[in-house]
Amino acid sequence: MAKQKEQLGEDVLDWVDYSFSENGVVAYKHGKLIHSQSFKDFLGGEAFYKELVNFILHYVADLDIPIKRGTFIEYRTGLLNASPIGRNCSQEERNEFAEYDEKHKVRAAMVNALKEKFGDEKLTYSIGGQISIDIFPKGWDKTYCLRHLKEHGDYKKIYFFGDKTEKGGNDHEIFEHPETEGKTVTSPMDTAKYINELWGPF
Repeated sequence: MAKQKEQLGEDVLDWVDYSFSENGVVAYKHGKLIHSQSFKDFLGGEAFYKELVNFILHYVADLDIPIKRGTFIEYRTGLLNASPIGRNCSQEERNEFAEYDEKHKVRAAMVNALKEKFGDEKLTYSIGGQISIDIFPKGWDKTYCLRHLKEHGDYKKIYFFGDKTEKGGNDHEIFEHPETEGKTVTSPMDTAKYINELWGPF
């Protein structure tokens, strides 16, 4: 929620019916909290979480990439976000890493190492954005939020707009879900174009 407020404004809960933080693991309806679940507790508490964190930190420490900054792991309620370059990088460094990663597949290799160590029966490893990987319990991908709409809403059709819709991307599962109509977009303006086509100018 802190990130939503940072990106969309402090009053974000006032102008949407629903707000789903962390794929809906933390969910609000009309500004009121309706659901919250903890990644760490769901997976068995501190011991497993610590093992996962230690592995990631060792892995990142041994990585030979052009630059590293800081905040390589960010704990959130519903997931763990791991970044080889570190979340403290500048936007320019973020863009440079995204290009480097496209060529050298740093995050894909990291996902493979995580799968080898922890398997993929309990966890999902999802490459999202430009610099990081989301790690969360199986089924806690972006489709998690749909259960709240089923329980609390009466929507006839749900549109989803995302940029990482390919297999392995963090938008893939909800993009392909039978309850949604998915659109692959490349920018906010691309999203606005689709919205204008569907419902007219906004």
